[in-house]
Amino acid sequence: MTKNFETLRDRYGIPLEAIVKSDLLRLGVHFTPEALKYSAAFKAKSYFIFSFDRVTQESLSETEKHAAPEEMALIGGPFDFKRTIVSVRLNPKSPYIVIPAEAGIQLFYNNEKICDVTLLERPAYYEKNLANGKPVSDIAPTIEWGYLIYLTAFRLCQYWGKEEECQFCDINENYRQQKKERSYTAVKSIDEILEALSIIQETDTQRTSQAYTVTGGSITSQLNGQAEADFYAQYAEAIEKKFPGRWIGKAVVQALPEDEVQRLKNAGYQIYHPNYEVWDKNLFAQFCQGKDRTIGRDEWIRRVVDAAEIFGPQNVIPNFVAGIEMSQPHGFETVPEAIKSTKKGLEFFMSQGITPRFTVWCVEPNTTLSQTNNNPPPLEYFVNLLQIYRDTFRKYKLPIPPGYGEAGLGKAVFSVSAFMDVL
Repeated sequence: MTKNFETLRDRYGIPLEAIVKSDLLRLGVHFTPEALKYSAAFKAKSYFIFSFDRVTQESLSETEKHAAPEEMALIGGPFDFKRTIVSVRLNPKSPYIVIPAEAGIQLFYNNEKICDVTLLERPAYYEKNLANGKPVSDIAPTIEWGYLIYLTAFRLCQYWGKEEECQFCDINENYRQQKKERSYTAVKSIDEILEALSIIQETDTQRTSQAYTVTGGSITSQLNGQAEADFYAQYAEAIEKKFPGRWIGKAVVQALPEDEVQRLKNAGYQIYHPNYEVWDKNLFAQFCQGKDRTIGRDEWIRRVVDAAEIFGPQNVIPNFVAGIEMSQPHGFETVPEAIKSTKKGLEFFMSQGITPRFTVWCVEPNTTLSQTNNNPPPLEYFVNLLQIYRDTFRKYKLPIPPGYGEAGLGKAVFSVSAFMDVL
């Protein structure tokens, strides 16, 4: 298998670390029982918004559910990997297997060793509970090696049912799954979040956490008497009042009208993520039916561009779900076709100073797309995408996206795609 990695590296100029990371994200990883015993002492998966697993919770053992790590760092080994942080997506059938070693754990592809694996120590705040007994890790988990506090204020989405939900998204199903396993709260109260952040502030003496994201499902009407902008704005207002300037505030919500985007900016958010999911107009209508009917793809894109006038183009960072454009039966059938389409989107945004980011599509089993396309796109698609992304980024001489930590191999902490690793 490593010969294939090396062929892709030479063809696209992408380092082996980023190639393996992309492959792990598309295929998932399996931990042996012995490796899980080792990882149980480290920072565990929090299921902070989506499942990001290739199987349902029912398919996992109790140990897998609660002992698998949030992320792992690939390092050393026969290819002398620089530290590369990757999100853990569980898949008992994956060819990637983590097994115990003399001192720690190692990653294998079938019988071939790829690298050593290190895990993040469980932070002090993960040992603490709120006054009501809820673990801090359920209210304010951290990802990206502790850099980002992930605040899913609303764990459901008002795009509800097969005709409304984005076909690649399992936010509603993940809530149903996790409600059985942990203290999952549909709507997190501001008081709970402030209490959790106070504990993090007291115990994070190294100031590893540098940013927070406030996000959740879309609000198409109202939630607790509030429209989407007002609902999500209240969290930044409260956080910035209590902890002024302590963290970089990021809002991941829908593409909103300008007055509502201004509301988010006034609340204290510094970065705005109106995720456009997929560039192709027909695929947006197919995969994001609720968003297409309620807002429309062209209006969505226009709002993303308009937001740059309020936040500044470098602070508008919309995400797309890389790979869904190859989902069958509706998506592109070949890698060149898919890349050509996605490149148009990158050119459109980057030429205006807006830098999209992307996550590697995880084919989660409780989604509509998994019913027709349970296999992810080929690895070559993701490696080619990294090349196109890097080259377009350089073409327009864009700054490193703020709120993501350092960029570059051995430095990046963003764990659900390798875009920061190759910049």
